[in-house]
Amino acid sequence: MTIRVLLADDQTIVRTGMAMILAAEDDIEVVAQAADGVAAIQQTELHRPDVVLMDIRMPRLNGIETLRHLHRPGAPHTPKVVMVTTFDDDEYVHQALHNGACGFLLKDAGPRLLAEAVRSAASGEALISPSITVRLLREFARPATATAPAAPSPLSQRETEVAVLVSRGHTNTEVAAALHISAGTVKTHLTNIQSKLGVRNRVEIAAWTWESGLAR
Repeated sequence: MTIRVLLADDQTIVRTGMAMILAAEDDIEVVAQAADGVAAIQQTELHRPDVVLMDIRMPRLNGIETLRHLHRPGAPHTPKVVMVTTFDDDEYVHQALHNGACGFLLKDAGPRLLAEAVRSAASGEALISPSITVRLLREFARPATATAPAAPSPLSQRETEVAVLVSRGHTNTEVAAALHISAGTVKTHLTNIQSKLGVRNRVEIAAWTWESGLAR
């Protein structure tokens, strides 16, 4: 199946660059573009994309408010949303995570990471740029209290290795290469980890790993 993508960013050069990168992918089609949040909502209702790549800072309606509108209860179409951010947007990233964003990318993300973020979102996974992962999750994870004993991990040794690599921002392909296993096996481990931890996606796996101290 072809993944239908909407690009929402107030910078024309950014939208053009992302469109050119994604146009080279056989399984991805850019169906619309928008220069602000209001237009992004309108284009989403019109074209019903599978994935929206959306800037956080946009005129008229910023990315957080647009995300909330797209994911509101009873919305006729709820696409997966990957937020496009910069290094000084940490607070916005936290808000986006709490409002259902399934990925975070820096604007200078390379072609491979951009395409993988789209595919991950379409398949129900989450991906964040490795360069912001550690900083973001260190701030997001709740610090463990000094008096509370550490709870035993429910994960196997291999699952722990996968979780730690995910917490450091590695993609499935990179995890597979590091552990000398197949990408399919990585996905199986991630499914098992989500079930054991009661979390929804790899972002929450990474947050749990930092919170539990395994990633430090």
